[in-house]
Amino acid sequence: MATYRGHIAGASVFYGLYLGLLVFVFMVDAAYARFSTLELVAYPLALFGLCLMFGLWPDVDTNSVGQNLFYTIFFLADVVLIATKNFEEAAYLGLFAILPVLGKHRGWTHTWWAMLLIPSPLLLLPYLFFPERPLSGLPFYGAAVVGYFSHLFMDGLIIPFKRRRRVAR
Repeated sequence: MATYRGHIAGASVFYGLYLGLLVFVFMVDAAYARFSTLELVAYPLALFGLCLMFGLWPDVDTNSVGQNLFYTIFFLADVVLIATKNFEEAAYLGLFAILPVLGKHRGWTHTWWAMLLIPSPLLLLPYLFFPERPLSGLPFYGAAVVGYFSHLFMDGLIIPFKRRRRVAR
């Protein structure tokens, strides 16, 4: 089981591989030419941030840096929703935010199906709101899944491995 720093490092390595794949795909058909210089910098940074966040997400079910980060975000989003009188949305956010802590550590948040399901709004919402560009959320969904995968990998849930314990001399 990796620590907070281990999960950040793992997500960074997996993001590097993912970014390399994206660069290759966008080079093949020269798709990068459609982006401005700002977009060529901002998109990779946003993808990196998503990858790091989803590298920490599975530990939201226990007292951790990831839990502190996400519940701070949830709290701020809920305050904004209440201040703008979007009470129904605030209630749904509160309901969904509490779900991870109802389970046990390494429960449903550490499963392959959660890895695919939790980031799915990143794929589905652009499809619903921008039907002329239905796949615009795919790189963001991919970054989130890669980050989530890195967490499961670092915890030894993808390829089980024995940890070596240091022997004090």
